[in-house]
Amino acid sequence: MKNIEQFIGKRVLVVGLAKSGLATAGLLRRLGAEVVVNDAKPLEGNEEAAELQAQGVEVIGGGHPSDLLKRDFDFIVKSPGIPYSNPLIAKAVAANSTIWTEIELAGIISEAPIIAITGSNGKTTTTTLLYHMLNIGKKKPLIAGNIGTVACTVAEEAKSDEVMVLEASSFQLAGTENFKPRIAIFTNLYEAHLDYHGSIDEYLEAKLQVARNQTMDDFLIYNDDQEVVSRSVESLSSQKVPFSVEGKKTTGISADEEWIYWLGEPFIETRIIKLPGRHNLENILAATAAAILSGCEKSAIENVLSSFTGVRHRMQYVRELKGRTIYNDSKATNTLATKSALSSFRTPIVLIAGGLERGHSFEELRPYMANVRVVVAIGETAQRFTEFATSCGVPQTFIASAMPDAVQIAYDSSAEDDVILLSPSCASWDQYPNFEIRGDQFIEAVMKL
Repeated sequence: MKNIEQFIGKRVLVVGLAKSGLATAGLLRRLGAEVVVNDAKPLEGNEEAAELQAQGVEVIGGGHPSDLLKRDFDFIVKSPGIPYSNPLIAKAVAANSTIWTEIELAGIISEAPIIAITGSNGKTTTTTLLYHMLNIGKKKPLIAGNIGTVACTVAEEAKSDEVMVLEASSFQLAGTENFKPRIAIFTNLYEAHLDYHGSIDEYLEAKLQVARNQTMDDFLIYNDDQEVVSRSVESLSSQKVPFSVEGKKTTGISADEEWIYWLGEPFIETRIIKLPGRHNLENILAATAAAILSGCEKSAIENVLSSFTGVRHRMQYVRELKGRTIYNDSKATNTLATKSALSSFRTPIVLIAGGLERGHSFEELRPYMANVRVVVAIGETAQRFTEFATSCGVPQTFIASAMPDAVQIAYDSSAEDDVILLSPSCASWDQYPNFEIRGDQFIEAVMKL
């Protein structure tokens, strides 16, 4: 670790005892800070709170009392999921208090250079692709952030000859001040999390924190096919590496139907790529650019592109059964993700969709439903999704009460050469604790067919 002396004797308030809060509190205590932890959950039955109390950490539970700020903390580290509208945090903002998320700590103490990946969609796939490329290329990658272990925990043990591959959300990036990755990736920007950020402009500003502190010694890989992204990065100081799937470009990395091009020169043939979809080609270009800049051999990159078939729960190939190819896209919790999934296939699709009712429209999917011949709907939005599918001209629609039934109906309604696709377009919380468990149930049911 580096820069650890600056935390000795500092008075720190850690707000939120999710996974990141627990890791942050433990780290700061080991670095010599005086830590107070505040969590909304009551202390009774709170296992994380009990663990910290056993270490001598003061934990205040059952709410977020604003009078905590009278203790004059040097800085606050909040859980990324706690919005700035929270009364305690809002009062701290009004008082000009320093408020971080734990990736700021990770950036301060990590001896390993950081590659940070952000964007509305594609973060997990890009992070995973890059990790495998670096691993096969013997660059000693460490995976962290939303996709893996809490970043500050990884940073505590990271060495200078390793590299941290960090998936960073807008929630995390909004709480950074001096965070500066060696390589930053900005995959794309779409309307999301506006209930948290308040506006698309604030959401964009949070995303841009991934590269705000970079210098000419650093690299920013960004989506040049999105004007809102390419325009927003113009004023940043880092070396710009654009990516585009709109054909051969002379700068950055680009692709057409035959080749991936690096600086305008043919680099890797696209025929070797196993991961389907235009959106995944974007992810591939971003990861490949970062791997090249990290010194990876071409053979390591080709190895991954010719074998990688998807992140678990994100366009994950499950199996082929009697001519049907089956994919798990449980991580598609919004229409944008499902739109990308539907556009990845040219063969007929049997779609399993639906979930938590948030009142959002499915209209964005309409142009992509032409290839869907069966919809099996689940969850709170089941009725509304089947009505939408019928209005799109989908020949058959069904409602299933549970995932095993949905899978069986989908299979019974399918034909040879069809794709059976779980891409819910909705969050999972009406029936499942998270999209991972929803996807696991889907896989389990598929394997029992």
